[in-house]
Amino acid sequence: MKKTILLVGLFCAYIQLSYAQLIAETSSPSSIALSGATILVDANDYTVVNKAAHFFSTDMQSVTLKESSVQNIISKSNKTAIIIGSVDKSSLIKQLIQQKKIAIADLKGKWEAYKILTVKNPFKGIDQALVVVGSDRRGTAFAVFELSKQIGVSPWYWWADVPVQTKKEIYINSNATITDAPKVKYRGIFINDEAPALSNWSKEKFGGFNSKFYAKVFELMLRLKSNYIWPAMWGNAFYDDDSLNIKVADDYAIVIGTSHHEPLMRAHAEWAKYGKKQKWNYDSTEAGLKEFWSIGIKRAWNEKIVSVGMRGDGDEPMSRETATALLERIVKDQRKIIADVTGKPAEQTPQLWALYKEVQDYYDKGMRVPDDVTLLLCDDNWGNLRKLPKPTEKPRKGGYGIYYHFDYVGGPRNYKWLNTNPLPRIWEQMHLAYEHHVNEIWIVNVGDIKPMELPISFFLDYAWNPDRIDANDVRPYTEKWAAQQFGTKHANAIADLLAKYAKYNSRRKPEMLDDKTYSFFYGEWENVVNDYNELLNLAEEINNQLTAEQKDAFFQLVLHPIKACANLNELYYNVALNKEAFKEKYERTNEYADKVKELYQKDSLITLEYHRLNNGKWNHMMSQTHIGYTYWQQPPFNKMPAVQYLPEGTQYKDEIITIGKIPQADYPKNAKPNSFFEQFEVISIEAAHFTKANNSKTISWKVLPDLGRTGDAVTTFPVTAQQQQPSATTPFLEYEIYTYSKDSFTIHAYFSPSLNFFNTENGLQYAISVDDEAPQIISLNKEDKNSISGIWNKWVGENIIIKTSKHRINTPGKHVIKYWMVNSGVLLQKIVADFGGMEKSYLGPPETKTNN
Repeated sequence: MKKTILLVGLFCAYIQLSYAQLIAETSSPSSIALSGATILVDANDYTVVNKAAHFFSTDMQSVTLKESSVQNIISKSNKTAIIIGSVDKSSLIKQLIQQKKIAIADLKGKWEAYKILTVKNPFKGIDQALVVVGSDRRGTAFAVFELSKQIGVSPWYWWADVPVQTKKEIYINSNATITDAPKVKYRGIFINDEAPALSNWSKEKFGGFNSKFYAKVFELMLRLKSNYIWPAMWGNAFYDDDSLNIKVADDYAIVIGTSHHEPLMRAHAEWAKYGKKQKWNYDSTEAGLKEFWSIGIKRAWNEKIVSVGMRGDGDEPMSRETATALLERIVKDQRKIIADVTGKPAEQTPQLWALYKEVQDYYDKGMRVPDDVTLLLCDDNWGNLRKLPKPTEKPRKGGYGIYYHFDYVGGPRNYKWLNTNPLPRIWEQMHLAYEHHVNEIWIVNVGDIKPMELPISFFLDYAWNPDRIDANDVRPYTEKWAAQQFGTKHANAIADLLAKYAKYNSRRKPEMLDDKTYSFFYGEWENVVNDYNELLNLAEEINNQLTAEQKDAFFQLVLHPIKACANLNELYYNVALNKEAFKEKYERTNEYADKVKELYQKDSLITLEYHRLNNGKWNHMMSQTHIGYTYWQQPPFNKMPAVQYLPEGTQYKDEIITIGKIPQADYPKNAKPNSFFEQFEVISIEAAHFTKANNSKTISWKVLPDLGRTGDAVTTFPVTAQQQQPSATTPFLEYEIYTYSKDSFTIHAYFSPSLNFFNTENGLQYAISVDDEAPQIISLNKEDKNSISGIWNKWVGENIIIKTSKHRINTPGKHVIKYWMVNSGVLLQKIVADFGGMEKSYLGPPETKTNN
């Protein structure tokens, strides 16, 4: 059997998330077989292109179980070839261009663009070739790793032990052509808050955050089409800790940055080491800081984005007395350092200024930086955007970026243990950013990398091209991701598990859970525990059907987080039961206490099971404490919640459960679908179950699937629409209700905790009315002044904003609640009408929907 040469070059086109038309396992008259392929690449091409070629060789061999060697010279004995190369450095690609075998006009001047196509008779003695060509070094690498993903190698093959999906043969459709390029320029991750998990793991496996560690991180990034990183920084210094770190970054073509409080490529840890015990204060230490920063720029010869500005020492705010004029002078001086060291105008070196925490206040009060500096806007550390440019604002040369969080250390509480980031919310907030032309930088704090595999994949895939993934595509995306890791047989069920456990975890971060979180009213505690246990049962059922090779990956990505969180919620449920039983002197008091001890011990055993995976490969990775918080900072060790025992000889009371007739409103059998009735003096409605949607000529209602604590959310599109004054021609939703009560009642409207991202006086607003009364305009978030304290703590801790309004009806029977759009960006999750019977609960009363 003749060998196949794999020619990979650069080439650009817009494609969908998967290329079903490119890779196939069965042959056709127009297909090319690739097994045993020889990969041809110019040895003088970029280092990352050659690395990608060798990675692809290994990938091909692992999939087909046949050798796919890398060669630098064309062999005439091969009739089929696959060529890898970049437009500007590959002699192979240049020959194909000169001979007019390929056209690259659509690649010229493009950032990270690539093209994949087939060519007949590319060179003498070769009948056909697959050519992969990129506009630059990363474009080429991204194209190669896209092929790796398509042939069955997950980007997470090493980082999550995802087994390769072997195939007898791989075929390429010879009629297929792919051209692609990113929509967001810099797409990155921030490794942060890495103690105790990632730090201890990296020390054990690599000796620390060194070049060996970063080689693994950078490979993962390229496989995910990511190009930008803020390296680990707490006690670590990327450029100083290992002199090879910078070379590895350049070899993998990864753009290096430093976090929002580390100016001019110097790590925070370096000031204590080299700052000669001087204060981190520009007034008193200007000369010392200039020298410190100059060394940082001189040292960082690699591709980079330079952070400018200055915060307090160690991620602290500057002093209250800090003047805007001083901060502007600091940036001016930093840019002079950049120009002096590089020998070229400062604007030719990419820079960012992060409007993080109090720095946004400086901007709002008038501080400005040069137009070529990217303004890095930020979320509130809890996944809610704090600021966006208004659609009417003049574009900036440096554009805008977003710094987002999947992991955080700070108030109201650390959340670092497990994934608590539902994809629908990530989609909604980053869609909001993209539609407001924030497309220069997207970087996300991923903590320890694991266990954020799914949200990292989604964030980076969405950043590559937000136009490809609509709100309705989030679930199909999750199914495709599950299939990529585990095959198609269980993909739908696994996607359901992934979506639901993240949704449940987002209701209340595990670190914030306690026995008082949920209520016994409405069976809330029991339902929450049952929901988690249902997921666990399904996950274990699937696990029993997987191959032995798949189980380590399944435990890491699916089973472990579900198992750990189901256990944690059941633990706190039994603490609540114990306290209630102790108070009432019920017989099961001590049984509940013993169950808490059992579940607390089980938590440690679940962690141990993770750490023993794959001969201890991931030891330390789940060592983050998560039980026993008393304030925002993590406890040094997990601590079991206190329980109470009744002494022997206690005279027990009987647990009495009474079930009476449920008072509820009558409704006609011909009631409209999505009609709601009063039950126990309450009407509860999931927002997406509106009876009727009224759109305007330019604005329409959209359901955002699974974006809610208990259901879906509704909002208006486009998200850039102007403010509306409620009227018969503006968008509103109708909810048909049936009551047995009358007179005054209160409506509780539940919203996602979106912030006042335009910093307007009244914040984001909505309006609400009943029947024909005048709509009441209500602000969603004007009470929040800085998004890091006050009412904000409650909003993000509970992952909801609940607003109330007073209404009156004169007669029982049919009525209509109308919910009106005023501002874009408001996400309604639930409506509860309280006629006096609403009990205290965390998630609100369950829906009282008719059977229609």
